[in-house]
Amino acid sequence: MSEILIIGGGIIGLSSAYYLTKAGHKVTILDKGDLTDNCSSGNAGMIVPSHFIPLATPGMIQQGIRWMFNSKSPFYVKPSLNPTLISWGLKFMKHATDKHVQAAAVPLRDLSLLSKKLYKNLEQESGFNFGLVDKGILMFYKTEQAAEEEAHLAHRANELGLDMKVLTPAECVALQPELKLDVLGAVHYRCDAHVYPNALIAGLTDYLLKNGGAIEKNQMVTHIETSGTKITKVFTGAKEWTADQYIIAGGSWSPAIAKMVDMKISLLPGKGYSFMVPEPEKRMTIPALLAEARVAITPMNGQLRYGGTMELDKINTRINMNRVEGIVESIPKYFPDLHPAVPAQKDIWFGFRPASPDGLPYIGRSNKYNNLVVATGHGMMGLSLGPATGNLVSEIISEKATTIDTKAFSVNRF
Repeated sequence: MSEILIIGGGIIGLSSAYYLTKAGHKVTILDKGDLTDNCSSGNAGMIVPSHFIPLATPGMIQQGIRWMFNSKSPFYVKPSLNPTLISWGLKFMKHATDKHVQAAAVPLRDLSLLSKKLYKNLEQESGFNFGLVDKGILMFYKTEQAAEEEAHLAHRANELGLDMKVLTPAECVALQPELKLDVLGAVHYRCDAHVYPNALIAGLTDYLLKNGGAIEKNQMVTHIETSGTKITKVFTGAKEWTADQYIIAGGSWSPAIAKMVDMKISLLPGKGYSFMVPEPEKRMTIPALLAEARVAITPMNGQLRYGGTMELDKINTRINMNRVEGIVESIPKYFPDLHPAVPAQKDIWFGFRPASPDGLPYIGRSNKYNNLVVATGHGMMGLSLGPATGNLVSEIISEKATTIDTKAFSVNRF
């Protein structure tokens, strides 16, 4: 049995803790907050094997530039001479190619399918009840261009063995007859599923604490001590922590943590917003993605969780109400009977997705320190990829052959 110290208590850190604990290791998690401010708590709860296309794609740069001039657009990069942004942007441009999209598809598919399988296994375990629903996700569209793009995606997905189907408006209505639609059609991502993320986080937390692990809240890492090729101590102010193996799973804070050991992790924080609205009629039973608006809607506990936007900027606490209004205004364009009000700022959740420049996560050992594993950079798919990442981290720590090939997720690829 090894003693493991995980920096970061989001879905990646908690999933890693779960599988490491099951493998017989003693795990302690350090989190800078109280576990309520990470992306795992406020996201759309979607499990998405359908998302095998990375953020870095041909045309995304031009589209992103157009969106920058629209205050309510779903994507925004704050112009800056910040060296981190410039370096990330150059890497992004290098990878925004058809070749990269093709190369990323299989690794992302395999990671997602592993995660979905593990979610199904986890749901069967005692103490876990996070509302796994395997009805897929509907990607609605209103324009011919989006219809063509989605049809192409569905064709490619079917080639990869993923279950997707293009639907007519009538077929969309048949799936949810109480939900009024104004769409050209949809693709049913039947390979996808969804969960209630808050219950999932609670289940993972309880499991760790009941099985000898510990979660140390409000412990911001301030210094890391090394000796040769090993990390020896982690400091949170005056407190020091030691372990046999260390894991950086700090989401968008991971680059700052890695910098303490002279490592560079290319990430930018992508801020997203969400809010909840009661939906007693339960007209929506299958989560929705709105193609043109880039908005996600998930039914959760008699409510609908609306979410969207991707603001690439420095970590901050600002709430851009224009972006939130953009989410709200897009809804009735697809669903004429859904008219959510613009929420008060106190009711808006926001979190930072750790976006890598090539759209692939970092999962693996550092080539600088032989007792350090990095697991971060999952972008908008952290919850979806949590169990698979945690399982791989446990295998890496335990020096076992990994369930899937992790070469594409190398921590040292840049």
